[in-house]
Amino acid sequence: MHERLVVLGSGESGLGAALLAKKNNLEVFISDNNVIPDERKNILIQNRIPYEEVHNINNLINASEIVKSPGIPNNKLIRELKRKNIPIISEVEFASRYTKAKIIGITGSNGKTTTTLLLGHILKKAKFDVLIAGNIGAGFSKEIINRDYQFIVLELSSFQLDDIKKFRPDVAIILNITPDHLDRYDNNFQDYKKSKYRISMNQRSSDFLIYNMDNTALDNLDTKASKIPISLKKELDKGAYYYNKKINIKLNNKTMTINELALQGKHNIFNSMAAAVAARVFEVKDSVIRQSLIDFEGIEHRLENVLTVHGVNFINDSKATNVHATWYALESMDRPVIWIVGGVDKGNDYSTLLDLVKQKVKAIICLGMNSKKIQDSFKTCVKDFVHATDMREAVEKSYALANHGDSVLMSPACASFDLFTNFEERGVEFKNQVRKL
Repeated sequence: MHERLVVLGSGESGLGAALLAKKNNLEVFISDNNVIPDERKNILIQNRIPYEEVHNINNLINASEIVKSPGIPNNKLIRELKRKNIPIISEVEFASRYTKAKIIGITGSNGKTTTTLLLGHILKKAKFDVLIAGNIGAGFSKEIINRDYQFIVLELSSFQLDDIKKFRPDVAIILNITPDHLDRYDNNFQDYKKSKYRISMNQRSSDFLIYNMDNTALDNLDTKASKIPISLKKELDKGAYYYNKKINIKLNNKTMTINELALQGKHNIFNSMAAAVAARVFEVKDSVIRQSLIDFEGIEHRLENVLTVHGVNFINDSKATNVHATWYALESMDRPVIWIVGGVDKGNDYSTLLDLVKQKVKAIICLGMNSKKIQDSFKTCVKDFVHATDMREAVEKSYALANHGDSVLMSPACASFDLFTNFEERGVEFKNQVRKL
């Protein structure tokens, strides 16, 4: 059968998938619904890959398979293609066909990026050849065009998992599942949860699933893989748990303890446990794991200390795009907080933050379009509540409200698209404005 691959979207993952398909002698066509930047267009021309900048269904319906960008929702075009029974897959599914590497897939509502980078750091320190990709860093398809790796560590969003068919990680990690992206799932938490569960749907008995047993959304994991739990609340005979300020790992009749961590906060204990257990599955030496957890440097835009200005500590947590991430940020604060919050609400329920806000927040700066819901949620527990139209104003007002010894925490609990291109741009602008104080 003649194979014709259509790639929807010309971003990093789409371009990589098209180039990987070309390398493997598939007929490939890119369909975007926007103007393709000249840099990418030149790459397509050089590789003789035809493209279009407005979706034309007549150019799509004769595809044997379609690789869809995770950013494209289940819109009218996708529904029409599905009605015509054209297989639609994710770039992760496509790329995984062309590697012999051991794959570790990491998902969860929060902590994916940190855990992915941390595990990659451990494996690299153990002298393995490692690719870190997926929803972070280099494009999976693009990076395996010219060579393979020993290990591929993938950060996986629910959107990427929605379109897998046979993708099977040797080790899967589910850190947590809390309400997020419910706008994409018609406010149905069960559908969002099922998307996350898909990471393990093709695993075999020889594979492993590491999961957070403290998260009630993970109570009914149905998998053929060997399950390894991690917990902050309960001592375990198998898995990893936190007791007496130490991580304890019990696996394959061996026990190890970890006393020191580079990353602070309860959420990072979970992240560190998950990465350490995955490394132990592949028999990385205890000494390497311990040292890696001590010398790992945190990621930009996640509880990133920016500057201390006249005794006021400014913290960039722009990556906190949902309530659960902000809960972890507030939980880790040990000084009075002026909290910068707001943006594009994704169906947020702020009630879970009430107790922490009462305990730790002395003032709120609301930035962005969904301020009324935030004000209604916290007006009874915070006296100082002010609005800011841009990041400059937010930083200046937070500084004016802060005293020596306070922290200004920019942890929005919302997406950034009302004022910024993405959370990275939001975080960079926050840092720029802090440096101007």
